[in-house]
Amino acid sequence: MSDGHQHNGHESVPSRQRRRFPGISSRAYEHPADRSALVALRKLSGFDTVFKALSGLLPERSLRLMFLSDSVRVSDRQFAHLNDMLRDACYILDLEKVPPMYVAQDPNPNAMCIGLDEPIIVVTTGLVELLDEEEMRAVVGHEVGHALSGHAVYRTILLFLTSLAVRVAWIPLGNFAIMAIVTALREWFRKSELSADRAGLLVGQDLQASMRGLMKIAGGNHLHEMNVDAFLEQAEEYEAGGDLRDSVLKILNVLPRTHPFTTVRAAELKKWEASRDHQRIMDGHYPRRDEDGDASVRDSWRESASAYAGEVKNSKDPLMKLVSDLAGGAGDLGDRVRRGFGGFASPGPKRGPADPEGPSDTPGGEPPRDGA
Repeated sequence: MSDGHQHNGHESVPSRQRRRFPGISSRAYEHPADRSALVALRKLSGFDTVFKALSGLLPERSLRLMFLSDSVRVSDRQFAHLNDMLRDACYILDLEKVPPMYVAQDPNPNAMCIGLDEPIIVVTTGLVELLDEEEMRAVVGHEVGHALSGHAVYRTILLFLTSLAVRVAWIPLGNFAIMAIVTALREWFRKSELSADRAGLLVGQDLQASMRGLMKIAGGNHLHEMNVDAFLEQAEEYEAGGDLRDSVLKILNVLPRTHPFTTVRAAELKKWEASRDHQRIMDGHYPRRDEDGDASVRDSWRESASAYAGEVKNSKDPLMKLVSDLAGGAGDLGDRVRRGFGGFASPGPKRGPADPEGPSDTPGGEPPRDGA
């Protein structure tokens, strides 16, 4: 438990008692797709050497100098309340070295953890002014989770490749090749954000604060006008609504993003908080950092594949249901294909046999759908 005393060089000053996780491995909270990629990369011989060699090409030194010269470094003399949160988050997750943290002037609420040799955390003034103490604590825990997982390395590379793609756009196929890598990195990074959300919950240990923070990022500082349950209902409507056209649009909308949509993050975090995996961590049963070298790449990939298969099987999205039906050989698939996009729309509320508004048994008797 955090108790306000000195531990491993960290002074813990929480507003209430929180459980601590000595020696916890980032594998404990990582999304399976994130974990499998990281385990595989860590097993590659010479991986760290290659990326350190790349550091001369990456603008890491420039970024560090920029934040040092044009932002405010968090310490016991500047943004002391953030410094307390940072040290407490590192204490709870047992991160031995506290990463430097900066506050940058920017009205857009944002935070990031970048760096190759050593991670640095940057939060914007827009975020600091938007969130209350407990909401901000979850965000700081989120960024410390990135640092513990080693995400900062890959985030920095993603920033570099995105910038490089713009510079080589004029070269035939050059931009295409780089953007293929960027697209794959973004898919991994979206999953890493779900991992870091879980780390933020382990640090804050307050699901409602995490929910409020995500809701504020989506809708601003108007809590009296917002409702967490209604916000989560949006995520359910987003996943289940529409037909195949909407499914395709969802994919196109998310491809350029490094973060999942906010309602989706809230729903995923709530689901994980209610899971057995989260409860086991809170009970003190979790993978330890000193066991990371024994982690099996094959087992990690198997867990990742199982997680993706589970998402497809349980998803209410029309495209995911089609994939599931194809895998299961659904009997009505041919009829749904003949009816076109509308045949893959999410089913509406069930109607009684005498309901005059109900659809006809004939293909031509379908009621019109909104937006059709």
